Amino acid sequence: MTSTTLSAPSTASTATTAKPRGPEAARARRKRILHWIAVHSVAIAVALLFILPFVFVFLTSVMSDSQAMSGDLWPSSWHWENYKAVFETDGFLTWWRNSLMYAGLGTLFTVCSAIPVAYALAKFRFRGRRTAMLLVISTMMLPPQVIVIPMYLVWAQQFHLSGTLWPLIIPMAFGDAYSIFLLRQFLLTIPKEYIESARVDGCGEVRTLLKIIVPMAKPGIAAIALFQFFYCWNDYFGPQIYAAQDPGSWTLSYGLESFKSAHMVNWNMTMAATLLVMAPVIVVFFFAQKAFVEGVTLTGVKG
Repeated sequence: MTSTTLSAPSTASTATTAKPRGPEAARARRKRILHWIAVHSVAIAVALLFILPFVFVFLTSVMSDSQAMSGDLWPSSWHWENYKAVFETDGFLTWWRNSLMYAGLGTLFTVCSAIPVAYALAKFRFRGRRTAMLLVISTMMLPPQVIVIPMYLVWAQQFHLSGTLWPLIIPMAFGDAYSIFLLRQFLLTIPKEYIESARVDGCGEVRTLLKIIVPMAKPGIAAIALFQFFYCWNDYFGPQIYAAQDPGSWTLSYGLESFKSAHMVNWNMTMAATLLVMAPVIVVFFFAQKAFVEGVTLTGVKG
């Protein structure tokens, strides 16, 4: 008799806590969805603001010539051959190769030159260290247009490298002020005890840098590498100054202007070429965004 009396409330409790079904469950689900949309409405609006231009470029790139000029937003037929036609355009693959060389070598030279300088400014104590840091920061405030004429005369008259990309690539082997500053800020977050322990174990400065500092500074190095790659890939001013007279040395950013002029009435071709120019940057950032965000975030932790 006692057991029967105790089991009844248990059954009633189970029935009370059971999940609602039917219309009640649908209303609860709609309420949760509306609440999520309300909370994230600003983020959704900003995301659409950035995504919609890319969607427009993509949809226009697969339209026919006549439809691209009509103002339609959705292609009536998908013309993927537009991308093939862009690649077959005279000079496009050359511009692609030049952009890869410029961005690849420029990034490699910048990273290799910035690491030892940033390490010295962050971890060494020597006379004039603050002055050296002020000089690095002051060069960041100097617009490149101020020195473009004397630099062009040096590269053209003394080294005879006008019409090539080498006047843009070679200086990166001697350091970049922004990369040095950014990496130095990141290295300040690494405790000095690691360096002292390495020295106690008999490591020299070079070995300490390569074995201790570089592995710990991977997010910061990834950040400056991405910044430099994006800068070189999108650079228009530099190739216009040094490589304009030789179409064989043009990059994608500069060659796209020539492509646009030749296909100014073929907006589908222009959009296809634009998307192909943007694609490598988007892909690189998509796969490296974690290291990029982490590196940029940690550079401001300690000054």
